[in-house]
Parts: sequence; structure tokens; C-alpha cells
Amino acid sequence: MAGRINDDDVKAVRDAVPIDAVVSEYLQLRNAGGGNLKGLCPFHDEKSPSFHVSPAKGLYHCFGCQEGGDTVDFVMKIDHLSFAETIERLAAQAGITLRYEEGGYTPGRQQGERTRLVEAHKVAAQYYTEQLDSPEAEIARRFLAERGFDQDAAGHFSIGYSPAGWDHLTRFLRGRGFSDKELVLSGLSQEGRRGPIDRFRGRLMWPIRDISGEVVGFGARKLRDDDNGPKYLNTPETPLYRKSQVLYGIDLAKKEIAKTNRAVVVEGYTDVMACHLAGVTTAIATCGTAFGEGHIKILRRLLMDNSGSEVVFTFDGDAAGQKAALRAFEDDQKFAAETSIAISPGGMDPCDLRLAKGDQAVATLVESRTPLFAFALRSIVSRYNLDTEEGRIAAVEEAVPVVAAIKDRGLRDRYAIRLVGLVGITSQSEEQAIVRRVRGLARSRDDRAPQGAARTAGRGAAGRAAPTPTPTPTAPQQRGPALNLRSPARMVERELLKLALQRPDLVAPTFDAYGADEFTAPPYAMVRQCIQEAGGVSAADADYTARVLNAAPDDTLRSLLTELSVEPLLTRRDPDPAYAGEQLVRVRIAAVDARIASLEGAARRCEFQGDHEGAAAVHKEVWVLQQYGQTLRQRGAAAL
Repeated sequence: MAGRINDDDVKAVRDAVPIDAVVSEYLQLRNAGGGNLKGLCPFHDEKSPSFHVSPAKGLYHCFGCQEGGDTVDFVMKIDHLSFAETIERLAAQAGITLRYEEGGYTPGRQQGERTRLVEAHKVAAQYYTEQLDSPEAEIARRFLAERGFDQDAAGHFSIGYSPAGWDHLTRFLRGRGFSDKELVLSGLSQEGRRGPIDRFRGRLMWPIRDISGEVVGFGARKLRDDDNGPKYLNTPETPLYRKSQVLYGIDLAKKEIAKTNRAVVVEGYTDVMACHLAGVTTAIATCGTAFGEGHIKILRRLLMDNSGSEVVFTFDGDAAGQKAALRAFEDDQKFAAETSIAISPGGMDPCDLRLAKGDQAVATLVESRTPLFAFALRSIVSRYNLDTEEGRIAAVEEAVPVVAAIKDRGLRDRYAIRLVGLVGITSQSEEQAIVRRVRGLARSRDDRAPQGAARTAGRGAAGRAAPTPTPTPTAPQQRGPALNLRSPARMVERELLKLALQRPDLVAPTFDAYGADEFTAPPYAMVRQCIQEAGGVSAADADYTARVLNAAPDDTLRSLLTELSVEPLLTRRDPDPAYAGEQLVRVRIAAVDARIASLEGAARRCEFQGDHEGAAAVHKEVWVLQQYGQTLRQRGAAAL
């Protein structure tokens, strides 16, 4: 895209398209009580409805798979679109003209221009497909047949042929009303000495589609010896086509990738075809460039950053293929998914393998994949002379950071020991030293990553109405057993936060005096912080929910906020000030009791160290808190 969509227009789109109207296009909704709706979740298989929609707040949340968000999030996830693509689609449905900033386009012009370029590519793709049946295209049909692709395969992938003349397509598109400027801008034509001429001439044509299925470019393979151009010629960079941001076959593979949590990355158009025809329908390929950051973003959207998902790379077994595999390993940490590599015996690519050994061989290739870090480790070690002390030391020096980069702690230790064996080290002390180095590097990497702030236990001076607010918490990294946010000990905190998000009028202004340290689970402390950053419950208005969601530092917390905004309250009656007061009191009592326990521990430490004066001061604060707790139990909300 050439510009950023105007923020006011984004808000107008969000407000104009009701979430229940959009969701109802994909699943049946029925009344869930409290003004909410529910149905069977479209993101996972279930027998009873756990997918809730709140039309009043414009939010949805599934209590089965934890997917949640607003109208834009829903369309992005269910149709695997980018944010900009989703806003453009919803704007078209609502009849809203979008304005674009920072791109040099006048308001409203860019959308029309993009529509014209998309239409030109659609017409060109149809033209090329029809030309594949012409007598001139015999060489193209023979090329496909020699690689095991029949007419049905060509039709499935919309393969076409570009005539060898100078301007066949250009003249055809002119006749369909497209201007020379549009044809050159689209990359379908290029400037010649006497005007525009076809960019692609006498070549086999693969249409390249974006994730929504629109044709945005072409890949063209030369067929004749007298063609002096490159073997493969792609569409140049255009307003539609960025080779670093497109993946061939993504339109065909996206649903299966999302369903199976696996993507198979191959190297070329014919490899994608071979994989799909062999049943590996998650195969995709880059378009004339190395697999990089833009491609990772596309796959992360489809794989939903699920740690149980997998990306399998297939590369030729030659030196170039191994280099590409190691380059892919460098991007491994950008995936939540595990990464693997599949290299066929003899170094054949999937297309050659299918031709030589059939469809099953291609499926077996993918299933016989190896973890990418194992492949990287073997590749590094193989470059050194392990018969010498110097070679072994050098191999260890290069390989240790690779092992330390493995995300799974158990695998990391096992591969540290495997490195010892690969290098041929027999000394137990050296083995232990290598394992310690790997663990040390891994800890250093983890320490550099954002860490969750521990919950502070400190109340200020005795008698304060609320604990001192903690600094802004960051996303906690789980260590050991995962937090049970629905445990009985935390249900009261959860209920109070639900009230603060769904019925802020009932807990205002008292809730705003509560600090994040009154919530025992770090995620709940972060929810409290987001509410504070949004102005607190006292400032709740029509945009309150949106402000709270915007305050979330990451998608995980945003999902929790959405969940709490949609989840039904525990009371069967309509919530009232008395019910809200009960939750406020119970959370405060729990915070006071926790602080008392912490101070009693501090007093014991002072006494053990002989600091009787310090212990007396702590006991005094404990007494004040005990009196405050007793008052809370006796007077309830009136004591807050």
C-alpha cells in the first residue's frame, strides 16, 4: 500500500459495521442473555456454543479456544487478511470512502487506482489462461506435461501463456478500457520505443495471488532458446506487488495451513504444484526472493503464533540449498512455531521427486523432516576438521550459540550433549563446561527479553485506603505451572475486573483507588493498569472499552481484556451497587490479608537478626492493618 489509512476513517468503519451482522454471515447466533449472543465457534470444532458476541461493545470472545476481539479482528482472522485489507473490505460494505496518508495520493484516489490495477490483473490472468490452448502455446503445454502436469492441473493453478508478439496483451487491455499509464503502473506492460509493449512475451505464466485471492502479479518461465531474458521473470515492484510480501500458493493453502497448523515452504512454482497435487496442500513458495521478514508475518497470521504449529522448509541438498536452510534458521526465533527442514535423497526438489517416484514420495519427504536446529548444528560441525584440537574448539565456538537459541529448555540441554558427541569430546568436565555455556547464553538471551513484573506486596503507611500502585506491569513470562486465572482464590478479582469493564458505573469511583498490587495474578494486575491508563472507571464513556483495549501492550492481554468484557457475570440477578460493593470489599480484604502475611514474615526476619526495634515497627503496621481488615469485615463497602 502507498499510504496509511486515516485514523478517523478506521474509526468510522468500526462504528458503521455491527459485529453481530458480520459474524452472522459465518455462523448462526442465538440469545445468550444480558444482551449478548452465542454460537458455535468458527475457529475450532465444538459441540456446544462457547463463542459469545457483545453487540453493545462490538466484541467477541470464544471461551473454548480463547479467540477474541472486535469486528476487524474477526474478519482478519476468519479470512486471513491484513488490517488494511480488512478495513478496505468493510469500508466498501459500509459505503465509506477511505483517505490515505503519507503516500502522496489525494483522498479517495488510491482506492480507485488499486481497484483498477486489480481488475487489469484479473483480465490479464483470464487472457493468459485462454492463450494456453492456442497452437503457439504447444511448447508451454509440452513443458507442463514433461513435468507431470496435465490440463486439469494447469486449470487448478490457472496457468497461462503469454503470446510471443510485442504487444498482444497491451492491445487487448486497451480494448477493455485500460489506459497506457495503468498498464505500465501495473507492471503488465513496459515502455518501448514507440509506446508500451508487453512485459511478458512467449512465456509460461503463473498468476501470483495475495492472501485474499486477488491476482497481484505474475511469474513467467522462458520456454525458447532465443529468449535472451532470465529463466524466470516476475512482475516488478508495483503498488500491488511486493515480492517480499507475497507467497505463491497462499490463496490455495491458507485454510489448510490454519487448520493443520503447518506450512511447507518450497522453492518454486512447480514445486508448489507438485506438493498440492501430491496431497501436501499447505505448500507455498516465495516469488524470486529469499524467505524473509514479510513472509514470516504472513505465516504468523495464519499460524496464529501457536507454539504447536510448524513451518517445514524444503531446499535442494546442494550447497546453495544448505545455505538457504541456515539462513532460514536465523529467522527461527521470529516464529512461535517450530521450524523443520526436509531434504530429499539425491537433492531432488518436490517437482522432480514427484515425477521420478510419485505422489507418495513427496508426502513422505515432508513427513521425514528434521528439526531445523539439528540440521544447522550438523552443517556447522561438518565444516571443521574434528581430528584436530583446534578444529573441535572452533566447531564448539560456532555451534554453542546455535544450541543456546533453541526455545525448548529440555531440547536445548539434549542438543548441548549431542554437540559434545558430534564434535567427539570424551572428557566429562569438557561436556559439563559446554552444557553450562549453553545454559548461560540462553539465560542471557532470556534476561534481555521483556520479563513479567513481580506483584509488589507493599502497602504504604498504615491506614491508607488502598495499596500503592505498582509501576506499569509488563507481560509475565510463565515459569513452572501456568496460572489458573479461574481458581477460587482469583474468581473475586476476576469478577471485580468484569464489573469494571462491563458495568464501570457500579464500581466508580472506588475502583480507581485500587492499585495493581491488589490483584494477585500478574495478568489481572495488567488489566487494572490498562483501565487506569484509559482514564479509570470514573471516565467511562462511549469510547471507554476502545481506550482500555488500546492500552494493552500485546495481543495476549488484549485477548484477556476482550474475554473479561464479554464473559457473563456470576450473579443471576441484574448487578447492582450492593453486588459491586461485595466484590470491592472481598478483593480489598484479600489484599490486606496478603500484606499482613508478608509483614509478619518480615517481622520474624528482623527478630532473627536481632533487630527488635525494626520488628516492633513492623508489628505496629500489622496491628493497624488487622484493625482495618476487621472494619472491612464488619462494615463492608462503607469502610472502603
